Amino acid sequence: MSEIESMRLDKWLWCARFYKTRSLAVEEIGRGRVTVNGSNAKASREIRVGDRIHLKQGNIPKEVLVRGLSGMRGPAPVAQQLYEETAQSIATRGQLAEQRRLAPEPAEALAALHAGRPTKRDRREIDRARQDNSERWGDRWSASIDD
Repeated sequence: MSEIESMRLDKWLWCARFYKTRSLAVEEIGRGRVTVNGSNAKASREIRVGDRIHLKQGNIPKEVLVRGLSGMRGPAPVAQQLYEETAQSIATRGQLAEQRRLAPEPAEALAALHAGRPTKRDRREIDRARQDNSERWGDRWSASIDD
């Protein structure tokens, strides 16, 4: 962390490792998923130490306080010193994680409809039905020229 007084929002989000590239940060800011001090921001907005930033990473909302500015992207432990996540944000993320943990698995609903692979008997019935349909189809609609 150096003696920088302000820096661009997109660059800070990249340096603090919220987004993998600056272009991803710019894209998220453009979509309105990042606000500074409660107002919508542009990627070029100058931020200072003490600003409050609300952002979404995927479906996870975060609220952080800017604690430092850095002119370059460094290792994760250094990047974590650039901000402090608020207690309310940590609690909200915990609640969302618990809801995801307790939510039913969507695949289980599909498994209940189709109880696994068909048995040998089921397979024979399916094959018989297909054969009957193909024979009936051939009788009704002949595409041959011989008729």
